[in-house]
Amino acid sequence: MQREFWHEKWQSDNLGFHEGRPNSLLSKNFSTLALDKKDRVFVPLCGKTTDIDWFLSNGYCVAGAELSEKAVRQLFVDLDIVPEITGTRQLKHYSSSNIDIFVGDIFDVSSGILGHVDAVYDRAALVALPIEMRESYTSHIVEITNAAPQLLICFEYNQSLLAGPPFSIPGDEVRKYYGHHYDVSLIDNVNVDGGLKGVCAATEAAWLLENN
Repeated sequence: MQREFWHEKWQSDNLGFHEGRPNSLLSKNFSTLALDKKDRVFVPLCGKTTDIDWFLSNGYCVAGAELSEKAVRQLFVDLDIVPEITGTRQLKHYSSSNIDIFVGDIFDVSSGILGHVDAVYDRAALVALPIEMRESYTSHIVEITNAAPQLLICFEYNQSLLAGPPFSIPGDEVRKYYGHHYDVSLIDNVNVDGGLKGVCAATEAAWLLENN
């Protein structure tokens, strides 16, 4: 998926992927990661997700990465937070108490830039990427987070009926990318009400990735 594709989505406010409320599988299953308050959660390709407000409201610190600066500006407006903005044209850093969002290509985010994280929450990143990018993305996430445990949310549906994103990521693909680094467990799945984009039946699955 090209950078221009996502920039156009945000510029045109074509935000069908934005839920507008905390994800139900997040609120139901995040406790399985057994984090402490003030632990730091990394949200890749975070957009302006309200999941970040859920983390902050529940006492966690948040780090995120997002390609669209427009999305990040809207995120901070929605949070009613005035951020400090530093960094370079290639990778900007929007920050305030308990929150750090890096604006730019996620592959420009290194472990040194990101800093320590205690867990990863991926609801909109892996499912947004075409198959040719997924292996490099998942390897990069493992590297920059030092294989921090993850709560991963994926869709499963008949890909021939609907062009992504979000793409269908079946369980065998999750295990292919992450099985060398984690114990991978399916902990929840639900039917998508009305089907995905109203086109085809789909399930939304929550995967727990724990250090093996």
